[in-house]
Amino acid sequence: MSEQFLRNRDIEFLLYEFLDTEALLQRPRYQEHSREIFDATLNTARTIADKYFADHYTKGDAQEPTFDGEEVTLIDETKAAWDAFAEAGFLAAHYDFEEGGLQLPEVILRSAMAYINAANVSSAAYPFLTLGAANLVRSFASDTLRQTYLPPMMDGRYAGTMALTEPDQGSALADIRTSATPAEDGSYRLRGQKMFISGGDQSITENIVHMVLARIKDAPPGVKGISLFLVPKFIPAKNGQSAIRNDVKLAGLLHKMGYRNTTSTVLNFGEDGDKDGGAIGYLVGEPHKGLHYMFQLMNEARIGVGTGAAVLGYRGYQHALQYAKDRPQGRLPSNRDPQSRQLPIIQHADVRRMLLMQKSYVEGGLALCLYASSLFEDAHSGETESERLKASDLLDLLTPIVKSWPSKYCLKANDLAIQVLGGSGYIREYPLEQLYRDNRLNPIHEGTEGIQALDLLGRKVPAKGMAGYQILAKEIQQTLSGCGDNETLQPLAEALRAGLNQLNGVSESLLLQMSADPDRGLANASLYLDVFGRVVVSWIWLQQAAIASKKLDGEENLPAGDSHFYRGKLQAARYYIEWELPEITPQIALLESGNSVPFEMQSDWF
Repeated sequence: MSEQFLRNRDIEFLLYEFLDTEALLQRPRYQEHSREIFDATLNTARTIADKYFADHYTKGDAQEPTFDGEEVTLIDETKAAWDAFAEAGFLAAHYDFEEGGLQLPEVILRSAMAYINAANVSSAAYPFLTLGAANLVRSFASDTLRQTYLPPMMDGRYAGTMALTEPDQGSALADIRTSATPAEDGSYRLRGQKMFISGGDQSITENIVHMVLARIKDAPPGVKGISLFLVPKFIPAKNGQSAIRNDVKLAGLLHKMGYRNTTSTVLNFGEDGDKDGGAIGYLVGEPHKGLHYMFQLMNEARIGVGTGAAVLGYRGYQHALQYAKDRPQGRLPSNRDPQSRQLPIIQHADVRRMLLMQKSYVEGGLALCLYASSLFEDAHSGETESERLKASDLLDLLTPIVKSWPSKYCLKANDLAIQVLGGSGYIREYPLEQLYRDNRLNPIHEGTEGIQALDLLGRKVPAKGMAGYQILAKEIQQTLSGCGDNETLQPLAEALRAGLNQLNGVSESLLLQMSADPDRGLANASLYLDVFGRVVVSWIWLQQAAIASKKLDGEENLPAGDSHFYRGKLQAARYYIEWELPEITPQIALLESGNSVPFEMQSDWF
């Protein structure tokens, strides 16, 4: 069944042709592994996705979690899926052998997660969040906290969350109000409220570890005064005593348009009312460095959100493609015989156009996200310090794109999939309307498109003297040089070269505009984000086209299936670079002129 969600051949192509994941086996950390182990891991993920996650995708949407004032109840299949994921070792897959992990590369783990997300993104959120929270504990917590909380998070007894947002503070984390007061035993007492906390309460694990941002009394204002705390739902038992219920209370569940089987919660910390009390929490790392630590989880989550968006779009595309092949309707414009057999709708040019758009978005988006995971891997296990630093700088630059581009365009793919099915697309008998609702959350999750745009233009592009940007430009130039005199690739390479030159020019222009007037200079950052994303995804597609073109040079020796596969890659690259990339020209004209029509609009004029 997993083939209905993601094509196994495409995952194989991305891992072993586009990314050359087998080369990781030469690194000391992975020398005990093999291609066979990587493939077996993915086969296990596919089996779990099919058997334990896909089975309740619709049911979890229709029978969303409930709260009776005391306990949260989820459908039973959610816990079965969690248990299967944990028992397979995926919650510790990327940890070292001596830690109890499988010591797998990041890109293999995230490819496995892609299958899980495609099968049921809502139930997949619980392990997804726990992986990130456990990584925070592992990276920054004290030895005592790691020894207490990391093993049960790795084996699935504890789940994890990230608790940042407050009711009156969304992305403006500098203004959070949750407080933390030191206690005599070295712990802290937290008081405040957090909102939109995914997985904040549930019935599938014995404990939940909340990673909470709060302010210690007299902390500096703004982001420099935020600290990170580990706040468990239950204080683990000691010396034979029972676990103690912490003062973290569920105020209520929020009811979303999608991701319905993921609880979305409002949590009260320190609700009991004792002025000297509060939720027991433990400082992670040093005081006032909490946001710096949390960015590890936020950036990891941003790549994960992008991947989730890509696979939701991919699953919708697969449904639309199969429907278009099976559904007979109408005849070609050239056929004037009303008694002739109707054609499958895939024979109509406009349907193929919509399918090709989807293919370019979802396969381009998935390639981008797995490339980001490979950069994360290189930043941690690259063979030299310079290689690790290069990968880290490039990943920092690209993270806003990796989060935002699939969230925007793979949602558009879901919209197109609905259009292909026509009236059947928006009825619940088909999964496309749920896929669209689920995917609509991703442009908001982990920072809206506008937040990613401000991050890209305001921080990431100028960071370290544009170090990440210069690395990206060199990588693109290297790809362009590799296209050589290939007649198939040459027009695509020239289009990308022109696009890169345009991006270079507008980036320089916007940096000057920002230095003169930051508010006005950043006002059109979302348009710049889109331009940047189009250039990056064109580069991703040109790399795939180069691989496909080389394979097709020996087409007579290819199985028919592979020939079609590579020709499909080449055609999708052509579509994206010839149809989508040129959109940057009018966009850049607006940016370079500093067009201020939206900026100058006054609130009273609406």
